[in-house]
Amino acid sequence: MTAATVYVGMSADLIHPGHINVLQQASELGDVTVGLLTDQAIASYKRLPHMTYEQRKTVVENLKGVVAVVPQETLDYVPNLEWLRPDYVVHGDDWRTGVQANTRQRVIEALEQWGGRLVEVPYTEGISSSQLNASLRQIGTTPSVRLSRLRRLIDTKPIVRLMEAHNGLTGLVVENTTVQRDGRQLEFDGMWSSSLTDSTAKGKPDIEAVDISSRLTNINDMFEVTTKPLVFDGDTGGKPEHFAFTVRSLERLGVSAVIIEDKEGLKRNSLFGTDVAQQQSSVEDMSFRLQVGKQSQITDDFMVIARIESLILDKGMDDAVRRAEAYVDAGADALMIHSRRKEPDEVFEFCDRVAKLDLQVPIVAVPTSYHQVTEQQLAEHGVNVVIYANHMLRAAYPQMVKVAQTILEHGRALEADPYLAPIQDALAIIPDNR
Repeated sequence: MTAATVYVGMSADLIHPGHINVLQQASELGDVTVGLLTDQAIASYKRLPHMTYEQRKTVVENLKGVVAVVPQETLDYVPNLEWLRPDYVVHGDDWRTGVQANTRQRVIEALEQWGGRLVEVPYTEGISSSQLNASLRQIGTTPSVRLSRLRRLIDTKPIVRLMEAHNGLTGLVVENTTVQRDGRQLEFDGMWSSSLTDSTAKGKPDIEAVDISSRLTNINDMFEVTTKPLVFDGDTGGKPEHFAFTVRSLERLGVSAVIIEDKEGLKRNSLFGTDVAQQQSSVEDMSFRLQVGKQSQITDDFMVIARIESLILDKGMDDAVRRAEAYVDAGADALMIHSRRKEPDEVFEFCDRVAKLDLQVPIVAVPTSYHQVTEQQLAEHGVNVVIYANHMLRAAYPQMVKVAQTILEHGRALEADPYLAPIQDALAIIPDNR
């Protein structure tokens, strides 16, 4: 007699007794096939799993009672169920309400087509993947795991969102801020270490006045309290010999990528455009810097990204596209296109033209001036990474000035209270204070 077939959908990033209980009861019904959610499926609704799909697959294949493991490409079970037509689907009973209720109903309707049955296992009290993930974040991560995460995110998400952080406190905000939208939990995927905000936070001009050692110390402070990947603003990269040192230092810390711009001479902020004297590097000089960076790195996961300033400096779209081709030929792992226009049209045009060249590298955009554009619109034009480049600092400054003015005006702190977090909330920002 042929054994019944049983389907169990799992993420299986952190195996706990609840998973084992489900699999045990499933195996009592027949041969168990696990539909293992891919990284893409998981990243569509929550944080990227700690382990890759292949790592998770190896673990699940070796669990008692599992006969086969197949990829589940979406949160929706129906495509796999219609392919396998199992006799049973086994799942914990914690999906009857909330965002998974619709998924559950679709499973029931699919099973009715061939007389299959849904079996729900009582939720195992006292343990959850969310709690385990929170505990892991408190423990921290290793440089190699953090470094490799950016490439995984780019490979699995429609668009990767990075938020500027310039100290441990802002790093914690990026690490822990979440919202619920359309039944999904959204959060920032990583941090951007901006030379502008690093220097401004120190009261210095944005002209590469803060040396690399100081900036690396700042990154180390952020890494002590966070787990998410970080992309480093490398300005021009400096002299090629210095850039080689920078790449090795960043990689050793666990930074995922460095972005360097194709300018030379005294560094001035790009959004000044042609209002101040700025000299764009030759294609050959920038290509050489990129090659030096790539030759200096040790791991395959670290990324050297070329930032193209042609549109900022009014050199035209043809120049930007020509440079994109040359920089990819020189080894650039991704391209960042910069614009100071109030509309995203020229960024969209650049993306569309690069797509026709099939350069096969990710595109990075920084919508500081064209801030009305949505992440979805950027993704539709082929942007893979969006950087909110200076928003934490810009948010803090006006609030601090307002508080300082209010205290001076009234000669006391009472009137400043509406602008302040309660002291209990301020203390609670740091986990160890709770």
